[in-house]
Amino acid sequence: MATLRLGPLLRHVDWNTGGSATIWVETDRPCTAEVRCADGAAGSVRTFQIAGHHYALVPVTGLTPGTTTAYEVLLDGTRVWPLPDSAFPPSSISTPHVAGPGRPAPDLRITFGSCRQAAPPAGRHGPHGPDALDTLAARLAAAPQERRPDVLLLLGDQVYADQLSRETRQWLAARRDLRDAPGAQVADYEEYTRLYYESWLDPEIRWLLSTVPSLQMFDDHDVVDDWNTSAAWLAEMRATPWWQERVISGLMSYWVYQHLGNLSPAELAADALFQAVCKDADGTDALRAFAAAADADPSSVRWSYRRDFGRSRLLMVDTRAARVLAEDGRAMLDPAEQEWLRENALAGHGGYDHLLIGSSLPWLMPPLIHDAEVWNAALCRGDLGPRWARIGEDLRRRSDLEHWAAFPASFKALSDLIEEVGTGPRAPATVAVLSGDVHHAYVAEPRIPSSARLFQLTCSPVHNSIPAVVRWGFRLGWSRVGRWLGRGLSRHGRTGRPPLSWRRTGGPWFGNQLMTLSLSGRSARLRLDQARRVGGMWWGRGGGGGAGARLVTVLDRRLTSES
Repeated sequence: MATLRLGPLLRHVDWNTGGSATIWVETDRPCTAEVRCADGAAGSVRTFQIAGHHYALVPVTGLTPGTTTAYEVLLDGTRVWPLPDSAFPPSSISTPHVAGPGRPAPDLRITFGSCRQAAPPAGRHGPHGPDALDTLAARLAAAPQERRPDVLLLLGDQVYADQLSRETRQWLAARRDLRDAPGAQVADYEEYTRLYYESWLDPEIRWLLSTVPSLQMFDDHDVVDDWNTSAAWLAEMRATPWWQERVISGLMSYWVYQHLGNLSPAELAADALFQAVCKDADGTDALRAFAAAADADPSSVRWSYRRDFGRSRLLMVDTRAARVLAEDGRAMLDPAEQEWLRENALAGHGGYDHLLIGSSLPWLMPPLIHDAEVWNAALCRGDLGPRWARIGEDLRRRSDLEHWAAFPASFKALSDLIEEVGTGPRAPATVAVLSGDVHHAYVAEPRIPSSARLFQLTCSPVHNSIPAVVRWGFRLGWSRVGRWLGRGLSRHGRTGRPPLSWRRTGGPWFGNQLMTLSLSGRSARLRLDQARRVGGMWWGRGGGGGAGARLVTVLDRRLTSES
């Protein structure tokens, strides 16, 4: 009898008709995966195989717009979800109502964050405190009538391929000699699957992902720290005997576990690779060839994607694999990717009320860090000679100087695009860049004469920590002293002033946290919740959340005037 290894994950929910959704599962053998909903909606599909693992992305049709319906998962006709004696409410699919005459577009609630290391097993506390996602799941499970997020936006570092838990290191040590490179880091596809099991089998997380739709995008730790930070870095990695298998396996696992669920049923039907993998008895070779080509020529693949939620548009942008790394032409996005972003931001301009740009890396950083990254880019280009170029490359890697500011032409192009979209009578109410990565949260606003309200909304980590000295550095980066130091770096590198200025209007906040953006008509509201311990102890899998932790609201702010 087939069993459920991982999932179900509720992924795509159709906001155009409200009538369909997709649910992702992993099983232990080939089978037919079926979803049955209480309202009669259903779907079934045969699993496909990758590297000895079996998966399905089940299309569910016949859903009623504007309703919530419970569902169950069956494998070869046997019910495997909900789990027997589950303490959680039934998993369900909520669909938006369909806008029409006299019925405005539905409200949208997006909860987002990044950087989540898996919670430790039950009975052992980890070093990072309560997990914000665990805590959110426990709160929603305890209050089934509470409004849930319409979508969970996971902005990178869903798994950490290079920073493993004690349990995973022990599992690797039983599989291979950790004295051989890459040591206590994942090396192949099978080891990547272990990371997803460890993270997504957490009971709270498993239930949450089964009932709240999620959209995802990788960042560096999904493959390796500082992935694609520079041409010199990439050349060194490609010279190692283990890198090719690592990056190919990382891209393969991302495609299976994260990317496929980002796509709509229509996009899946048009995806040649997905169709080939589903038709083959074993899709491993086809997916492996795809991943190898994506690594060799990043411009051959687009990981970015667009989702429209009524009158709100989300553009999720790949800021890792799509980079141009040559020092004389560095760009965060290759030309085709940059054009894709521009076309989708301007398509139907005036037909949406909010434009959200999902970027794992923040656009607007603390001013000192911004100036340091622009200065470092000038050094690495060789503007001050070869000696400074060597110093710059070393500093870039040690200090993670690789955000939008480290690609000055790309920073300006994104700034210009945001100003263009946000200006004029057809401008949306808001344009917001949603980011993570930097292990603190803040709100920044550019000083651009625009019709729309413009924001950088940064939220990280979901479950991780930050050294005290780095906290101090971020606070310094936002201070007047930091601005003064940044100007000194600009003078030394002869880089000039940034093409725009900005101010911090919220934060910085440190801790395990989630931001929620609520959009209604042309109004927007932002909330930041932090996971805090209660009663000196934690509850749940590794103390991730639940009765021993709670979400504390540290910001609840209107971003626009009500209308």
